[in-house]
Amino acid sequence: MREWNRTVLSDTDAFFACRRPEDYEFHNGHLTFTSPLASPYPENSLVHADFFPCRERRRAVVVLPQWNAEATGHAGLCRLLNRFGVCALRMSLPYHDRRMPPELDRADYHVSSNLGRTIHACRQSIIDIRACLDWLEAQGYRRLGLLGTSLGAAMAFIATAHDSRVRAGVYNLFGMYFGDVIWTGIPTRHVRQGLAERVTQEELREYWMVISPPVYIPRFAGRETVSLFIRARYDTTFLPEFALQFLGLCRAHGLPHRVVVLPCAHYTTGEFPFKWLDALPMCRFLARHL
Repeated sequence: MREWNRTVLSDTDAFFACRRPEDYEFHNGHLTFTSPLASPYPENSLVHADFFPCRERRRAVVVLPQWNAEATGHAGLCRLLNRFGVCALRMSLPYHDRRMPPELDRADYHVSSNLGRTIHACRQSIIDIRACLDWLEAQGYRRLGLLGTSLGAAMAFIATAHDSRVRAGVYNLFGMYFGDVIWTGIPTRHVRQGLAERVTQEELREYWMVISPPVYIPRFAGRETVSLFIRARYDTTFLPEFALQFLGLCRAHGLPHRVVVLPCAHYTTGEFPFKWLDALPMCRFLARHL
């Protein structure tokens, strides 16, 4: 796994390359297409996305919810984006809601102790995001952005690093290396338990390096892409120390960005009044920079 990561990291443009799908279907605000990256599960290979249009026909953002989000997750945020003049395409991540194989109750195939399947799911997420950007571009949208939360934030950041069409990115609840976040977070204790007898934290960091956002910070050099990072001060899922390390790397590489710190924990960002403290800066940022 360590050697494989080194090989892939030598050419991630090829690893995350996206072949434009040929079977986009759009009916009653719902977009489907076959994922350019095949998986063994037919349900997961069909990408689902809900479109929230507004009068503004130039700017649009792909919205990526958190791990285990329901099919209606972030619909309210998409409607709020509309009020700010930003169209939104809410994409279901692999193995989530309508893409979930029948044997699952949770999106455990996206993040699990199966090292290779987790990498494949993350790669598929990033490729599917780029396919969504292709569709938006074909509809005439030229000012494109990404907005991701938690797991969605990690996927959005890596997708932005590999797609120059993205003018602005919002990364809501973010961390450092993928392996460290999974190893230390409370909601992923079961994943760590599945690994602990065979893998150390340091090894896991190396094995999942290719799906770790900080690896791709140098790719933003010379680009005009602007970023908004939102972290929670009392986060026990993505520990604050990891967010601070990530921001330190962004400053060191001169990545243009703004930071918002919420006075809550990871999942309380979805509760009143924190959901408003979270959502309003995101909408204002995208309305200003797209």
